[in-house]
Amino acid sequence: MTTVDPAPAPESAPAPPMRLRELVFGAACAAAVRAAARLGVADALDDTPKSVEDLAAAVKTQPQTLRRLLRALSSQGVFTERPDGTFAHTEMSRLLREDDPHSLRYIALWCTEPWTWDVWPKLDEAVRSGRNVFEDVFDKEFFTYLNNDAPESAHVFNRAMTTSSEQSARDVAELLDLRGVTSVADIGGGQGQVVAGLLEKHPGMHGTLLDLPGVVENADPRLREGGALASRVRIAAGDCREDIPVQADVYIIKNILEWDDESTRRALANVRKAARPGARVIVIENLVDDTPSMKFTTSMDLLLLLNVGGAKHTRQSMVDRLTDAGLVIGEIRPVNAYLHAFECTVPH
Repeated sequence: MTTVDPAPAPESAPAPPMRLRELVFGAACAAAVRAAARLGVADALDDTPKSVEDLAAAVKTQPQTLRRLLRALSSQGVFTERPDGTFAHTEMSRLLREDDPHSLRYIALWCTEPWTWDVWPKLDEAVRSGRNVFEDVFDKEFFTYLNNDAPESAHVFNRAMTTSSEQSARDVAELLDLRGVTSVADIGGGQGQVVAGLLEKHPGMHGTLLDLPGVVENADPRLREGGALASRVRIAAGDCREDIPVQADVYIIKNILEWDDESTRRALANVRKAARPGARVIVIENLVDDTPSMKFTTSMDLLLLLNVGGAKHTRQSMVDRLTDAGLVIGEIRPVNAYLHAFECTVPH
């Protein structure tokens, strides 16, 4: 039986001066998580606690400096130091293992990629101007830079998005009642984990995956030729901000309405134009209010401002955009701790 040492019991909240000191050293905490992920410390530690010397040999570091890294992480509940000086896993440190089914390794790397350290210090400029500062720093649009100048970061981004989609796809499939639905379209669906999960759950349903050409060419193997779901899916290359040449009973739009307002307006207008009256449009987004994950989503909101000039939504701002697009909003439900689903229909 696998055992996990619990994180240290939480102490009483620090006084405001110390809490502020901790906050301004937040970069050190993020850097420590990134270092552990890049070194593979969590992968080197199994169910048996290990000494720093053994871990250092496994990940090829100096024992003294590795102990300092692990001490900093343990104070945050990532790993735990035992009375005998060995280190063991906690629930959080296991999430840095690449083989953990709920792994956040690539999410941790993505949020701490080298370019992030160049743009975070310019947040005041972004707040003052209301636009992204990424192009000021790198002289290129974000995704152009990522794909042309930072292939390792692009790889991390793709792995992070795939991991996140795989994990949330299970929650989406569990949440949605698609009985009687014969067709579903995943708009801007990345590599198609959501539509694949829905097709697996509903054997009589057909699906469409729409995303940019460079994205869908790496679609989930289950959807590509020879895959288990290939006969029930169409993979369409395109930009939903330009056109959505897809008719379906249900349209899924997940985590893509974070661009500037004009791009969001165009995408929703294209869904409205393509969909038949009575079709369902299910928009799934992180919210920056009314959610238990506000520390995470508000941080992502600021990062979106910095790199693409985008924004996460409040419940009301999402309602406003869906209403402006002519959609009729029904139920709004949590998918999990960090996602909400807006169930809409196209009016007759």
